[in-house]
Amino acid sequence: MSLSASQNRAGLALIAPASVLALLFLFAPLSSIFVLAFTDYQLGDRSLSFVGFENFEALADDPTFWKSLSNTLIYSAVVVPGSMLLGLVSALLIDAGTSLRSFYRTAFFLPVMASLLAMAVVWEFMLHPSFGIVNATMKALGFAPHNWLKDGGIALYVLAVIGIWQSFGFNMVLFMAGLSAIPRDLYDAAEMDGTPNAWARFKLITWPLLAPVTVFVAVTSVIRSFQVFDTVHALTQGGPNKATEVLLYTIYAEGFEFFRSGHAAAITIVFILLVVGVSLLRFVSLKKNGASA
Repeated sequence: MSLSASQNRAGLALIAPASVLALLFLFAPLSSIFVLAFTDYQLGDRSLSFVGFENFEALADDPTFWKSLSNTLIYSAVVVPGSMLLGLVSALLIDAGTSLRSFYRTAFFLPVMASLLAMAVVWEFMLHPSFGIVNATMKALGFAPHNWLKDGGIALYVLAVIGIWQSFGFNMVLFMAGLSAIPRDLYDAAEMDGTPNAWARFKLITWPLLAPVTVFVAVTSVIRSFQVFDTVHALTQGGPNKATEVLLYTIYAEGFEFFRSGHAAAITIVFILLVVGVSLLRFVSLKKNGASA
């Protein structure tokens, strides 16, 4: 049955506000970035010139860009599996428990709700080389204190630990949603068939049925890890010696400290392509899972 003209107009009127907002706050900024990436525009200038692919060619020879890209990938390689594993274990333990489930859900989810910039300040005090609680604990255990955020060899991994702490609660909630969708009859049937071991039931039932949720959590975690900025800006400012500089911080520095907007826009396009690539991987994975099912 075809819709009447009045129904079509009503539908268009309902989607018009969302369409206008998407145009203003999504498509217009993205279009501006793509245009700026092909210019020599510097923040504050009244004129610009189109330079073609010069900004992208400059990226190929820019050691800062490659350093920030590698730091971003290393950070993601640590945070994603760490936050996923901790989130899954937390979800399994809470799902198996019978008491204080609401308390644990709230406690583990608090870092997600809290302002990461405010929490970064707390972490800065905790990691302080002189009076931080981390070094105080190490001294009490007989270990030498360490300047965690000024050591180029470990500073990025310290930020990754903070990233795991901040994001695993979100993954826990997603895994708990997946666990709640698994029929309990399957576990009863497995136990009756001679599979009383919890680990065996996990491999036989839980893990296969959590596959779609796991794919979603993995892709979401990768995208969130690519977006790390607050902790870097608050704790290390990309140092020491660019050991913790990541893509978003490089974009910020190029655009708002060195005023090279065209160069920053080119890096932004690379960042967008990375995020889109990860999203496409999720789409392909879910499509394969649907086809196999």
